Amino acid sequence: MTGIFDYAASDTTVVTSRAIRRAVAFIESSFAQPVGLATLAATAGLSVSRFATLFRKEVGISPHRYVCLVRIQHAKRLLRDGVPPCEVAAEVGFFDQSHLGRHFRRAVGVTPGHFVASPDAGSACR
Repeated sequence: MTGIFDYAASDTTVVTSRAIRRAVAFIESSFAQPVGLATLAATAGLSVSRFATLFRKEVGISPHRYVCLVRIQHAKRLLRDGVPPCEVAAEVGFFDQSHLGRHFRRAVGVTPGHFVASPDAGSACR
């Protein structure tokens, strides 16, 4: 697995189940759409409770947090490319710019505006 999974998983955790790999692939391909726990569990072929437990065990974070981190990774790329934050929010699946800003600041440590304004935004976060 590549991308956000490397960031999210702990050093000792490796996704071994095919079910969770399917769910991660689904998230990474359709992160901009509403992604519910029931949909992810069905994709993995597991019950909702079993899926949530197994996902957290193998990935190291909740499915919702993983979806947010995938969205933020894509948002960072779009912001570096000069796309306005209000458009980025809609394109990566956040409800609005405020929603993007809250999750972005929690994950990155700065607001999207500060991220774009920082001189190393184009290189440090790739």
